[in-house]
Amino acid sequence: SHIRHAWDPTKSVAQNLAEMGLAEDPNKAVPIPKKKLLGMEVESDGQEQGKKIVRKPYVVNEMEYEASLPEKKSNTLSRDLIDYVRYMIQNHGENYKEMARDEKNYYQDTPKQIKRKINVYKNFYPEEYKDFIASLKQEKMEVQ
Repeated sequence: SHIRHAWDPTKSVAQNLAEMGLAEDPNKAVPIPKKKLLGMEVESDGQEQGKKIVRKPYVVNEMEYEASLPEKKSNTLSRDLIDYVRYMIQNHGENYKEMARDEKNYYQDTPKQIKRKINVYKNFYPEEYKDFIASLKQEKMEVQ
């Protein structure tokens, strides 16, 4: 969006990018240094011919700032997996072997796979898990 706002439709792509301080051809912008060829050293000229003036440096600055922001974690679990885990804990507690034999175990998960799914749920939603366990304990207290 930063490039789009600074774009001048009357100029070519190369001119627009040069004004923003961006490279049109990455191979020319960052040249690969020459290596030794059979004992002979090949020197490369480190300076480019005809340096361009950057007229719109704010574009690069805004892009660098946007890239430096931390990425938001948007990991969530599916509603089906959450319901599955809650059902298993509600009916079987910590007995993973019993969970593996349950009729709702459609994917025929092994006890270790079920335990792993429960641990993933615990890690993603620790507060919700604590509340859920507390409500289960509350129900058991009321029944007795």
